[in-house]
Amino acid sequence: MKIIAIIQARMDSTRLPGKVLKTVMNKTLLEYQLERVKRSLLIDEIVVATTVKESDNPIVVLCEQLGVHVYRGSENDVLSRYYGAAVECRADIIVRLTSDCPLIDPAVIDEVIQIYLEKQGTIDYASNALERTFPRGLDTEVFSFEALQKAHEHASLEKDREHVTAFFYTNPEQFQYVNLRLANDLSSYRWTVDTEEDFELVKKILKALYPSNPQFTMQGVLNLLEEKPTWSQINAHIEQKKL
Repeated sequence: MKIIAIIQARMDSTRLPGKVLKTVMNKTLLEYQLERVKRSLLIDEIVVATTVKESDNPIVVLCEQLGVHVYRGSENDVLSRYYGAAVECRADIIVRLTSDCPLIDPAVIDEVIQIYLEKQGTIDYASNALERTFPRGLDTEVFSFEALQKAHEHASLEKDREHVTAFFYTNPEQFQYVNLRLANDLSSYRWTVDTEEDFELVKKILKALYPSNPQFTMQGVLNLLEEKPTWSQINAHIEQKKL
């Protein structure tokens, strides 16, 4: 069973254009994320799925320099982009990640993969974000190639094509799924990068933790923010775009 992580990335973010290649300590946010995802013990290969637009060429150049596989597809039909990447890489299981999560924890990724593997055959999809208890920015979704193919062939609504996995959890009669929860609700934390304020917080976290411990974990970030309680207020007012 080949487990492929597909990270969707593009330069034309509506709220913070070029965010994936913004730099902290001379390294792009995408590089931080790739470095962290590579530490997963269960992922066999990583693919960055970007678009065919010329503006996304810098993402391709960076990935080529890093030796990371790139797939180019539709800008708005992200579902077809995922399907094309999965077919090209002969994926059996897909791990969906988004490029606005430079603090993602490989141990959390593996937890979601593991819960999928344990229930494989009885579920199609596993996530830690359907009922949110993890900090935003650690979102991980795992699903079978068969489920992705079914969604690709049958999803017709624009939101389902754009958001890739929406077709799974809005059609519970067709797909079985499971959600990984934490005992303590940490969903008030926002570690994703969608705005300038988000970037300011993530930059502070990386500068504080990365130089002494590049392999810092979710708990490491939580410990830091307990020491620096005002930091989480930097982006506390930001609302996530609705599906």
